[in-house]
Amino acid sequence: MRFVRRYLIPRLIQYVLVNILGITMIFILPRLMPNGPVEKTVAQIQDRGAYTDPKAAEQTVKALKELYGLDQPLITQYVIFWRRLFTLDFGPSLVSFPTPVMTLIGQSLPWTFGLLFTTMVFIFILGNLFGGLAGYFRQNRFLRILDGVFMVLAPMPYYIIALMLIIIFAYIIPIFPVGGGYTIGAPIGFTWAFIKDVLIHATLPALSLIIIGTATTHQIMRLIVQGVNEEDYVRYAHIGAVKESTVFSRYVMRNATLPQITRFAMGFSGLFSGALVTEVIFAYPGIGFLSYHAILTSDYNVLMGVTTLSIIALTTSTLLMDLLNPLFDPRIRLT
Repeated sequence: MRFVRRYLIPRLIQYVLVNILGITMIFILPRLMPNGPVEKTVAQIQDRGAYTDPKAAEQTVKALKELYGLDQPLITQYVIFWRRLFTLDFGPSLVSFPTPVMTLIGQSLPWTFGLLFTTMVFIFILGNLFGGLAGYFRQNRFLRILDGVFMVLAPMPYYIIALMLIIIFAYIIPIFPVGGGYTIGAPIGFTWAFIKDVLIHATLPALSLIIIGTATTHQIMRLIVQGVNEEDYVRYAHIGAVKESTVFSRYVMRNATLPQITRFAMGFSGLFSGALVTEVIFAYPGIGFLSYHAILTSDYNVLMGVTTLSIIALTTSTLLMDLLNPLFDPRIRLT
């Protein structure tokens, strides 16, 4: 009962409040702009050279506002927004009208989820393993060289690594394609030929994320392990002639990995932002590329849908990790 009162309930309340505040900001910010999405869409059509009678343009704006519910009072719009949110209905896309926003997100989400999930698993395993070894076996020459390489790579932006990979492996050594999710015109289906084509196109985007993510995770894990090495129970294990492999795996790595499990969820936001940049560079058909296109075309409905789902996904993953932490660390259940 003490665990529920002091640990579980505060996190559930925090989860609800963060989602409400974040989604409310998404609702308010576009409405604070001097020109609304409808007026901007009509202005863009006129800027392309199409003549529109001023009265006809005014009628178009009025009709579109009625269609999207923007002619209602702000509080009514807010209630309608939440009601539609629970049914995952973000309305039609302003640019790809009348295609629903969720249809566009549904087409792009599997690409980003596959890319992020795969890279996050690789980053967690490789970064923590190499960081743990480098922090524990500090005199190993190979690990010291590897640590220096990761130290150079860690502060680099995603797009620098992405551009370097394109130059090396798409132009100098043309092994992988420059961009895209699959070969244009290829028959789409659950066949080995199509799966192989998708994997080849996803290699460079995944590598750009894995390299930077592994380097950053390695640096953090190395520092954590160095701190754990100074704990009394590790020193007593050495004094008691416990095997080096046992000390490393059961005493050091097991305790050093606990904060990394929480960071696994927290790092999703940083990795997600990196994926957005990477998808734009590689023209990868994921959520990042969809968001970039929506920004260029001022497709507010798509942007609201993507950002809303991103907030929910981030807060939910963080909550799940908080709920799973007591399973890995019994000390939390005793607080």
